[in-house]
Amino acid sequence: MVAFSGRLRSIWRQTFDLGWPIAVQQTLTTLMRTVDIVVTGLFSPAAVAAIGLADLYAQFPLRIGLGFGAGAIALSSQDTGRGAAATRDRAVTQALVLGALCGVPLVAVGLLFSETLIRLLGADPGVVRLGGAYLLLVFAAAPFRIVGLVGARSLQGAGDTRTPMLVNGGTNLLNVGLTVALGLGVGVAPRLGIVGVGIATAVSRLVESGAILSAMVSDRTSVSLARPRDLAITRQLVAVSVPTFAEGMSNSLANFPFNALLVTFGTEVAAAYHIGRRIYQQLSGPLYRSFSTVTSIVVGQRLGDGDPEEARFAATAILGLSVVALTTAGGVLVFGAGPLASVFTDDAATLAYAVEFTRVFGVSMVFFGVFFPLSGALRGAGETRIPFYARLLGSFAFMVGLSYLLGVTLGYGLQGIYVGLALSYACWAVVVSVGFVWGDWAETAASMMAERAERESAVQQ
Repeated sequence: MVAFSGRLRSIWRQTFDLGWPIAVQQTLTTLMRTVDIVVTGLFSPAAVAAIGLADLYAQFPLRIGLGFGAGAIALSSQDTGRGAAATRDRAVTQALVLGALCGVPLVAVGLLFSETLIRLLGADPGVVRLGGAYLLLVFAAAPFRIVGLVGARSLQGAGDTRTPMLVNGGTNLLNVGLTVALGLGVGVAPRLGIVGVGIATAVSRLVESGAILSAMVSDRTSVSLARPRDLAITRQLVAVSVPTFAEGMSNSLANFPFNALLVTFGTEVAAAYHIGRRIYQQLSGPLYRSFSTVTSIVVGQRLGDGDPEEARFAATAILGLSVVALTTAGGVLVFGAGPLASVFTDDAATLAYAVEFTRVFGVSMVFFGVFFPLSGALRGAGETRIPFYARLLGSFAFMVGLSYLLGVTLGYGLQGIYVGLALSYACWAVVVSVGFVWGDWAETAASMMAERAERESAVQQ
């Protein structure tokens, strides 16, 4: 019993040491997006709807970055655990290069089709004009956004969570300052409205990518850039990254018909959903993202050290913390929905709907507490297919399919939407739980590391 308690305290202590910089980083990241919504809320509900719809497309560079970031954190943590720094550095560099290249086409899409993409969602002309202007700037910064995400995950996989916190935190504060200044015309800055919000985002992403690369080429971090020369690493990166990208995109793509469904209930409902979503991401996002990333690091490093049983124990210990923390955060959302939503809008109809959406998200937090640490554990092992299946099923079968069935076909209106949304998150939790308990993720990691070790030996000879 004493030995068990010691192991548990050790895991929780490591979780805190690794997790608090990630939580701070994520708090500032979500604060940046929250300020965007608050500032645009001062313009009109149409502006809130515009930035919300544009953010659906902004998920593309985010998902690409998180996809290659998943590959980078898996290989980085495993190779750190087994002491293979040279292989780790090559994997990190390849992830950065591949991610940046994938972001280039999005720049062209933004220049040519930004307004068309917003119009496809059925928005009115005013929302199309505002959303198109914002989306153009977001897509222009796509390569920098991806490099920043991949670089941060690479450093985190090696156990360095403080450098990404400092880089991302600083650039997010820059973003907040520019958003307020350029959006509202504070001081000598011009009042550019939603265009100013977009410029702030683009500038901060450029600074972030430059700072993270500078940290890697300096002596500050153990991770360095190295010339890629092994296609086996490329193959593993793609194998891990593609399901993670598909996982994120399944949720993002499901948001298109889901938002189109919301728009049929009115612009106020669409705006309210994005306000509720922003509230839960601001308050609970730092927690569940921290638990997810920490579990990836801890599990990956223990698997790299050749101890799958300790990896499983560590993931289970972090799961317990996550469920308690996220359930508590959910209670805050449920009981504080009114005051929280009033920060974002003073429009009576929008506010009433936003309170309801916030409470739905609050009830769903217990499912987040299960899904994120377990999906993080699976990603640390390089098993990214199971989280993909979870989000695919939950997003399309429940968030879109069940919501439409209950809300429109059976006539329950928004109440049906709320049920479909909550059950989609429950589905996520159930699927990853099954995969964690009965899946062969430890064997997947062992196979990947054996291949890299073999290739590393061949290169050295």
